[in-house]
Amino acid sequence: MTIPAPEPGLVVHFNYLWSHERLQGREEARYPRPCAVVISYRRDSDGALMVMLAPITHAEPREGDEAIELPTAVKRHLGLDDPRSWIVLDEVNETGWPGFDLRANAQGAYAYGFIPPRLHAQIKARILEIYRAGALKRVAR
Repeated sequence: MTIPAPEPGLVVHFNYLWSHERLQGREEARYPRPCAVVISYRRDSDGALMVMLAPITHAEPREGDEAIELPTAVKRHLGLDDPRSWIVLDEVNETGWPGFDLRANAQGAYAYGFIPPRLHAQIKARILEIYRAGALKRVAR
């Protein structure tokens, strides 16, 4: 399968490392999961293509967590499973593209498809607000 360009809103299969796992000393994720490309950019220092990825999880947000539930229709469009899922907004992984943590899913594809533009705009705006408030947890991969 061809590795796709990291366009905003694309959902990819990625070995996401949670910030609490990084704090515990982990360097590798336990398993890959769907993650949404929030933004992609060229790093000023060397021109490397970088991406910021937000994880998708079945874990219901706890009090104080920032997340948006994925609508059922979006999950079906992406080919994700039936249980409820959320996109986490208060933590991200940042990595060079495509990097070592991009994985093929069970169907052999690196991507599931795109989140609708309006939903992606909401996700990006809220992550930016959290970043500006100094509360975004960023894990470099």
